[in-house]
Amino acid sequence: MTFKTKESRLLLILGALFVANAIVSEFIGVKIFTVEGTLGIRKFDVNLFGVPNLSFNMSAGVLTWPIIFIMTDIINEYFGVKQVRFLSILTCILISFAFLVVGLAMKLQPADFWQIQKVNGQNINMPIAFDAIFGQGMWIIVGSIVAFLVGQMVDVLIFHRIKRFTGEKGLWLRATGSTVVSQLVDSFVVIFIAFYLNPAYNWSWQMVAAIGLVGYTYKFAIALIMTPVLYLVHTIIDNYLGKDLAQRMIKMAGRR
Repeated sequence: MTFKTKESRLLLILGALFVANAIVSEFIGVKIFTVEGTLGIRKFDVNLFGVPNLSFNMSAGVLTWPIIFIMTDIINEYFGVKQVRFLSILTCILISFAFLVVGLAMKLQPADFWQIQKVNGQNINMPIAFDAIFGQGMWIIVGSIVAFLVGQMVDVLIFHRIKRFTGEKGLWLRATGSTVVSQLVDSFVVIFIAFYLNPAYNWSWQMVAAIGLVGYTYKFAIALIMTPVLYLVHTIIDNYLGKDLAQRMIKMAGRR
């Protein structure tokens, strides 16, 4: 099969960006960064549900999250719910495959000359560093995959429910509305599985609620900020497809 039509090339590009950013998000997510420190502002240090000193410490995976959900809404808009569901399931399979390959890589016997490397003037034990970065716990892996899939299913459902009432108008409402609801689900599902059910952590529900709410507040703000970007991408795609073809695809997507 060759990608000769504008529609097929567009779906290939959007799908590739969707899958690539989802996988990248899983692997960079092991790094936790401080939002306030990155922005150079004072930490909030709020108290929620009896959990003190809460600040915006986020997984680096949130860097690619806005791209994933813009791709979700754009694919939903032009190709329909079935394509988003297919790509979401495919992405979960590929993420699982990626973690399997990484797990096998961790079992390989490291070469003698590679085990100790000088990085920024310090001797680093490379096998330990490799395992620490890529060796995410099974509970976290399962939690992130389940949260991603459930969040995507909620996103497409809300998107089309809103579209039934708004028609082709109100892109910002169905895109942003579906994203903020799906991210509410995603934020709590991943923490519930990875830390509440995980006997190694055994978090209380207060901890889950507090950490989940802080993370969701950040994602909610980003969803609002990214709304103009969604319109920009929508305009670029309309210009690429042509007005008539774009309108036909949007109408067909609403029936799928």
